[in-house]
Amino acid sequence: MSGQDSPWDVIIVGAGAAGLFCAGIAGQRGLRVLLLDHSDKVAEKIRISGGGRANFSNRELDPQAPHRHFIGANPDFCRSALSRYTPGDFMGLMTRHGVAFHEKHKGQLFCDRSAEDLIQVLLREAEAGGVVRRQPCRVTAVRHGADGTYALDTDGGCERGRALVIATGGLSIPKIGATDFGHRLARQFGLRLVDTRPGLVPLTFDGDGWAPYTGLAGLALPVGITTGAGRERGAFVEDLLFTHRGLSGPAVLQISSYWTPGAPIAIDLAPGTDLLAALMQAKGTSRRRVANELATLMPGRLADAWVQGDADWQRPVAEASNKALARLADRLARWQLVPAGTEGYRKAEVTLGGVDTRDLSSRTMESKQPGLYFIGEVVDVTGWLGGYNFQWAWSSAHACAMALPQGHSSG
Repeated sequence: MSGQDSPWDVIIVGAGAAGLFCAGIAGQRGLRVLLLDHSDKVAEKIRISGGGRANFSNRELDPQAPHRHFIGANPDFCRSALSRYTPGDFMGLMTRHGVAFHEKHKGQLFCDRSAEDLIQVLLREAEAGGVVRRQPCRVTAVRHGADGTYALDTDGGCERGRALVIATGGLSIPKIGATDFGHRLARQFGLRLVDTRPGLVPLTFDGDGWAPYTGLAGLALPVGITTGAGRERGAFVEDLLFTHRGLSGPAVLQISSYWTPGAPIAIDLAPGTDLLAALMQAKGTSRRRVANELATLMPGRLADAWVQGDADWQRPVAEASNKALARLADRLARWQLVPAGTEGYRKAEVTLGGVDTRDLSSRTMESKQPGLYFIGEVVDVTGWLGGYNFQWAWSSAHACAMALPQGHSSG
């Protein structure tokens, strides 16, 4: 079947989570769907996600309060799509396809066996809708004709569609094919963009201030972490991981989406613990050094590294002054530091920013440019770590697919 004689009802660019799902729904509504992707591999980001088991949604997502788990210039934009296609709906799809899944902490939903099971669900849904998928197939130019159709110059010739859906994702993980195609296309058609930057990404540190911690690579512990203020404030209690270049782990990935260059982050290295009370109690009963007492409250290597900064902390706890112990407890509970930067898109799980939601319909995902739609990560909607970004892919794809107009050639 070729789109050259009569236009496709819809051409979807990007065969990732959002694009594949949108294609399947649109096809099953009776639309003639062409799905294009420049990569030879389908849904590679799904394949590598969640340690290979795809954290595909989150049971704790509240569609009526998207600002709790989503970031963007207008987090409320995603309320309409999320409330019409929920985590429960996607769980139902997985169950109908016989894919076993389980819930980890904080509502995170993972495939029992492999992310490949999720990819196969999406491919079967697309097949059921008669979707024509071409990979690898690069789009080199897009034009909007006087007849309202979109003409795409591709490796395989020119294709025309009555509607065009952009599901090309963000800039994260370029080694699996991420590009700025969607952002460039939005600009071409006069849509606004919110500045992009890496999200859910490790933070880096350098200089003498970081020197005491360079030997802690591989160490992990639960922490409280905050940055920002007001609506832009992030606060999490998650695991932190020391790396050779800085900090990572769920706590840092989460806070990175709220962090702005030059701003400090604050870390509580013993959340839920009254450090001063514990140290004062030890002072009255213990002969051990301060570091040994700290090691009962946090990893020993961290305690050893921490006390190096002050001679008052390197003595037996019984000999330390109340003032020195109070200073130590305060520093541990409010460790303030300014990251030098991030590991960039190379290590980022998502892209913050993207197509400005002011130029999109929250109900249909159609842009101000008639017949041009944007779904998934290319839009300025970014979820927390834990399955929220995949759920946005499913919900925005569903909203778009259900809104696509039936074409003259549809059954």
